[in-house]
Amino acid sequence: MVLIIPVLDLTASLENDHRLRIRVTDAHHRRWEIPHNFLPRPALTTTTTSSSSSHRHPPQTQIVLSHPRSDQIFTLIATTPFGFTVTRRSSGDVLFNSSSEPPYLVFKDQYIQLSSTLPAARSNLYGLGEHTKPTFRLKENQNLTLWNADTGSANLDVNSYGSHPFYMDVRSPKGVSHGVLLMNSNGMDVEYAGDRITYRVIGGIIDLYFFSGPTPELVVQQYTELIGRPAPMPYWSFGFHQCRFGYKNVSQLETVVAGYAKARIPLEIMWTDADYMDGFKDFTLSSVNFPLHKMKHYLAKLHKHGQRSVIILDPGISINNSYGTYVRGMEADIFIKRNGAPFIGKVWPGLVNFVDFVNPAGRQFWSNEITRFLNLLPVDGLWIDMNEISNFLDPTIDPNSALDNPPYKINNFGSHRPISHNTVAATAIHYANMTEYNAHNLYGYLEAIATHAALIRVTRERPFVLSRSTFVGSGKFTAHWTGDIASKWEDLAYSIPSILSFGLFGIPMVGTDICGFLGNTNEELCRRWIQLGAFYPFARDHTNFDTSSQELYLWKSVTASARKSLGLRYRLLPYLYTTMYESHTTGVPIARPLFFSFPEDIKTYRVDNQFLLGRGVMVSPVLHPQATSVEVYLPEGNWFDLFSHAKSPLRGRGTTILPAPRDHPYVHVREGNILAMQGEAMTTQAARRTPFELLVVMSKTGHSTGQVFLDDGVQVEMVGKEWTWTLVKFHGALVQNHKKVVIGSEVVNRKFAIRQRWVIGKVTIVGLEEGMKVKEHKIHSMVGRIGNRGFGTVRSYSSDGPFTIVEISNFRHLIAEDFNLELEFM
Repeated sequence: MVLIIPVLDLTASLENDHRLRIRVTDAHHRRWEIPHNFLPRPALTTTTTSSSSSHRHPPQTQIVLSHPRSDQIFTLIATTPFGFTVTRRSSGDVLFNSSSEPPYLVFKDQYIQLSSTLPAARSNLYGLGEHTKPTFRLKENQNLTLWNADTGSANLDVNSYGSHPFYMDVRSPKGVSHGVLLMNSNGMDVEYAGDRITYRVIGGIIDLYFFSGPTPELVVQQYTELIGRPAPMPYWSFGFHQCRFGYKNVSQLETVVAGYAKARIPLEIMWTDADYMDGFKDFTLSSVNFPLHKMKHYLAKLHKHGQRSVIILDPGISINNSYGTYVRGMEADIFIKRNGAPFIGKVWPGLVNFVDFVNPAGRQFWSNEITRFLNLLPVDGLWIDMNEISNFLDPTIDPNSALDNPPYKINNFGSHRPISHNTVAATAIHYANMTEYNAHNLYGYLEAIATHAALIRVTRERPFVLSRSTFVGSGKFTAHWTGDIASKWEDLAYSIPSILSFGLFGIPMVGTDICGFLGNTNEELCRRWIQLGAFYPFARDHTNFDTSSQELYLWKSVTASARKSLGLRYRLLPYLYTTMYESHTTGVPIARPLFFSFPEDIKTYRVDNQFLLGRGVMVSPVLHPQATSVEVYLPEGNWFDLFSHAKSPLRGRGTTILPAPRDHPYVHVREGNILAMQGEAMTTQAARRTPFELLVVMSKTGHSTGQVFLDDGVQVEMVGKEWTWTLVKFHGALVQNHKKVVIGSEVVNRKFAIRQRWVIGKVTIVGLEEGMKVKEHKIHSMVGRIGNRGFGTVRSYSSDGPFTIVEISNFRHLIAEDFNLELEFM
């Protein structure tokens, strides 16, 4: 029997200048919606309310909601058939239109359908994940299923580990953008036909948020303002990570660490998969292969050398009366239940019960177990896996249950499998009688919240959590990796759309298993993968237990590429960390699609094989075997090679073909940017002790800007007390008819940087007109004027192209001091 909801309440509210909320629910009965204590958001303010029945009420006069400060106008067209529009005040463009033609609104107890037309010729959609896709821009005629599942990201176009019912629409030709979120945790299919988008949801309510933009960057800022800004990541997490499911003992871990050191490849974090456990049981150590005394010695040695350790945890607790964690869990009564008893599943340790993170006592239990373990072995971060929830058993389904067997079958696993397939039964019960049917997609999100809080409690430092399963708002607590990809060239290419999508979802610290996870990699693939993966926000080599080893030092050519690519990554650490600061404070991603910086260039809308780090560094990898060339799209401007400033810059705008040397990835910086860099090193700790270099890339417009954020990299708050951080803003300009260059800084909260005694050791200026030679130079600083002596050696030389490069070595200026550098040219 399908229950039809006869009377609906609609509430439309302009929550601020850029966010519109439209909520439709049962007028007489409370329905499931995501609890506010799980995902905090502003309480609903009733600006316009319409009570309607799709069966009895005739069409009525249109109701309009608008405000002069908002660019969005809501119009209720009619109640039978139900329809509304959201339009842009400034242009009249229709952002959402549910009223023009079928399929109309359907609102039943376990089936909600809502549809909108789209201008197919101008609309470019991105988001609606998590799926592995060959393109970043959504292709027409796709069904996008959202239901968290352990499907493995090697599988194309099927629902995967996370659910993010958010999309961004970038409309040509000007790139005016908006975002749409359906705040709903139930399973759903989203059908995108190019000229229409249709939601088919198996529960909850319609709770739509519209973000007016109008730029892509502003859309993400507005979205993360609602769901939570991304968590700050510790500085060390931007180093290189190494992992494998299958390191058999402590000796193997130590051998790998030594192998990286011998090869002179940076290694920051050594990970340990479930091998370290006693029988795959959380919060235990194998007494034979990973005994506590050896693990303590190993960890102390890592810490002595400025390196870190991260270990894995799964949410399934082995059913074993001799296992302390299980006994304490049973005593605290914190497991998910079915039919009044803890639900039984099966994962790596065998039969398990699953921690109920809905239950406050469950979250406290998890925190206590983490505290117990870290007091024994103080690892530096936690990796939470299998939290979709993954279950190796298919639970018994009650065919008479509308929860186990809902009337509408979403396209689970790409083949309409039951929603309980390889997970917890939909009829299982969480705390407060909350069903798995409603809470399923929230599980990994809630586990990340609990883990994040536990790490702060134990370490008193900024936590690092990596979660496989995610939901709306997960970025506030965790980083993410894209799961079980294959060691194939196709998966190398797919990693870019995946990483860019998670940037839109508010999870900027994201990466893919470098060299691949499933199946054996090979030398060429691994070489090309590290050339790309070195510039993922989260850079980790990881593979499965049944594959050949793939540490980067095992092949000479991969070693050479790793040194080169990771060498540049470590030089760029201040820049990468500053993009994390920008993500944390504004929500903008670290890795960004090209159209973020060039929204009016419609050719950037379909670029899937390149990305930006921040606003001005572009990564253009080689993604095909035996490639001798690579096709690169260059947006407008001059682009300078970050490996060699003397190389002739690339000039946009358009597609160009570049040679593809075996050992050279393409990483360019665009004119108009100023990068603060430091030296290469084996660890982030060592890199932070090196002098800064300013790379000033002059623009033909005459102005360049940049900034660097500085703190200790581990304090819980990234922007806390003013003496705990420093922000340095840089500016550069060509003046006096391009005969003079002025470069300066403005320091905010200088106390922290003063204590560190960091210096700018070198300034490099690129992009100057050919033939320019320095006639006079001087510097003004906060401590007084310095003439043309004592602040460095100036050298000018020509690049391969029509530009001059100026280097000032031995600059020796404290980064905490404002300065104004003037160079006059002949």
